[in-house]
Amino acid sequence: MNGITAGIGLRPGTSEADIEACLMQTLATAGLSADAIGRLATLASRRDEPGLTAVAQAHDLTLVAIPDEALAGFEAACATRSTRISGLYGVGSVAEAAALAAAGPGATLIQPRIATARVTCALARSAA
Repeated sequence: MNGITAGIGLRPGTSEADIEACLMQTLATAGLSADAIGRLATLASRRDEPGLTAVAQAHDLTLVAIPDEALAGFEAACATRSTRISGLYGVGSVAEAAALAAAGPGATLIQPRIATARVTCALARSAA
């Protein structure tokens, strides 16, 4: 499995096209191709969003669901901060925290979140 995890934050009902566009923009900013990532990670409460599951299937990626309460442990590692998200989840960036959580112990944030109207995406590299 590739050692890059894409963390995704999204509003309910976000389309596959919107998620795909944000993911591709984030990868391009980081200088990576789509085959660099091995998994997607998001909030457990967003795990079954049709647009997100469609993107995971289209890229043959594992979709990791991070329990909402587990995100707060990654607050210090987040590079960006949304006041709204912090109030809801206790973490500055769902995308960054989810990427770090799913990438495992010692993971590093390699691309801070990129935000579009309905989606955020960040990339983390596993330590292994």
